[in-house]
Amino acid sequence: MKIIVFLPCRKGSQRVPKKNIKPFASFEHGLIEIKLKQLLGASKIDKIILSTNDEEIIAYAKSINADKLEIHQREESLAGNTTSTDDLVAHALELIPEGIILWTHVTSPFLDSQAYDTMIDTYFEVLNKGYDSLMSTSLIHGFLWNDEGPVNYDRSVEKWPRTQTITPLHEVNSAVFLNSVENYKNFNDRIGEKPYLYTLGKIESFDIDWEEDFKIGKCILESGIVTL
Repeated sequence: MKIIVFLPCRKGSQRVPKKNIKPFASFEHGLIEIKLKQLLGASKIDKIILSTNDEEIIAYAKSINADKLEIHQREESLAGNTTSTDDLVAHALELIPEGIILWTHVTSPFLDSQAYDTMIDTYFEVLNKGYDSLMSTSLIHGFLWNDEGPVNYDRSVEKWPRTQTITPLHEVNSAVFLNSVENYKNFNDRIGEKPYLYTLGKIESFDIDWEEDFKIGKCILESGIVTL
């Protein structure tokens, strides 16, 4: 089945103005430039649907002139601050009526072409093991509490266990969701009933959400720790 990327990229970020297309390190068109380069370089991706209401992003995407890239001008009603992920799930299904949907974001700049190909391979492998979808996560090994106390260790057994011995929890980092169109229709969700939790490393899972993240991401790139 074909792997089709759903790449939502709306205009008007509140936390980081023009976050998706403003210059990022040496990339003139920023995060959208990086992400399209990575997705177009992934051999196992058949098509990329960029859903955006940002005129600058549309103009840049058109300039690439890539056969695998399809640009969808999103309606403003689906691009507001109150637009829910559930609304976008339905939107993705409208744009992609069959195949496998790989939902990703430009805000994961260090998830490269090879990583996407590896995750796609893993998705097909785990389908044979009883899983019905895949989503990326980050492991948390620390002391986690809510208002009632610790949630991932027992202080009656050991007040401060070594973090290496604490059972880690998975944080959904929203870098990748892989799911069939059939499951989208059945569950109205970008995951199925039994998603495989695919753990990413700290650099790969780095997400740009706040202005501080944008600055840290630029430092990571300019330091040479990763190359794009």
